[in-house]
Amino acid sequence: MNITHAAAGACAGVALLALAWSVSAQAPSATPTPAAPKHAAAKHAATAHAAPAGPSQVVEPEALAAVRKMSAYLRTLDAFSLQVTSQRDEVDAYGQLLKFGGKTDYNAKRPDSFTIKVWEDRVERQFIYDGKSLTVFDPKSGFSARAPAPATIRQTLDLAEEKYGITVPLEDLFRWTSGSTEEGRLTSGHYVGPARIGDQDADQYAFRQPGVDWQIWIAKGDKPLPLRIVIVGAADPARPQYEATLAWNTAPQFAADTFVFTPPANGKSIPIAPAQ
Repeated sequence: MNITHAAAGACAGVALLALAWSVSAQAPSATPTPAAPKHAAAKHAATAHAAPAGPSQVVEPEALAAVRKMSAYLRTLDAFSLQVTSQRDEVDAYGQLLKFGGKTDYNAKRPDSFTIKVWEDRVERQFIYDGKSLTVFDPKSGFSARAPAPATIRQTLDLAEEKYGITVPLEDLFRWTSGSTEEGRLTSGHYVGPARIGDQDADQYAFRQPGVDWQIWIAKGDKPLPLRIVIVGAADPARPQYEATLAWNTAPQFAADTFVFTPPANGKSIPIAPAQ
């Protein structure tokens, strides 16, 4: 048995957003309401002969600036804990859309330590990075696999994906920077409006890129943390979604052994295979 991936389908095959460190409540109308004509005859002509133009597909500077500000703030954090409560869709062999619940706990300490624990309905995985190695652990079977890792969180996430095919929920949030590849993929983006996530005031934004529609709710104020994310597989007729609510602790106190992997007494170490 080789452990080569994170929780299956952590984002319906789309890992869009999640830790730039080293990383819709209301959708806009498809066609804006035109100004009311001054005369009834003009109104009739407008409705009979001309369909109102849809909104242009542009990335509004305000929306892009909000994501850049969020990313810049995330990169100022020396450490954090994050709890992600999620639901994802998966299309089965019968073409039916199935929904799976999940939870992911992050502990991260710049520049070279993290633990990521993923629970889903039928899958459980843990990832432990201590600055020298990355360990992938399956608590249900007791199997663990370890591989040498580079010196930073971002480099380790890159290595895990490129060499072993391992991705974790929301990892792209750690990768977002001004002018990055992620920005270059955007085809549209706009401000939706104010919102409330739990007890926090937020602003909601909607973006599109090839094959993916996504929304993000960013906290107002001097701590612009991402509080909620919705990702839709727009290229699939079933439009599967990944939805996540994020609860942050930006001043965590970590125990000395937080980033140390201790295998269980009945555990077994196995090789970690490169992705094919």
